[in-house]
Amino acid sequence: MAMKIRLARGGSKKRPFYRIVAADSRMPRDGRFIEKLGTYNPLLPKDSEERVKMDIDAVKAWLDKGAQPTDRVARMLEAAGVIAKKERSNLKKGEPGAKAKQRAEEKAAKAAEAEAPAEDAAADTAE
Repeated sequence: MAMKIRLARGGSKKRPFYRIVAADSRMPRDGRFIEKLGTYNPLLPKDSEERVKMDIDAVKAWLDKGAQPTDRVARMLEAAGVIAKKERSNLKKGEPGAKAKQRAEEKAAKAAEAEAPAEDAAADTAE
């Protein structure tokens, strides 16, 4: 049985509230879980102690049993110092999209066309 430590959504529409749970990976996101390990309230300020509450001992026990945390839960565990920080890199984040690249190329082509007649005119007046 593949175990995950993940978030299960609760709360009403536009007011999210999450439980941090240990669940079988085949179960639905908000479905059956084995143990509740904590809570996460994203509506609270980031420096609030109430934003993320976890039973660290229970989390460590599940990690020892082989449970895999999801990306978001892993970041919370890294912030709490339970697991080692993992190096991440999003190489495509700073890269512009296809349309933006196309617009930049068109703009560069127009600028090159505008400079070419200006250089010819400057060369004619210099003679």
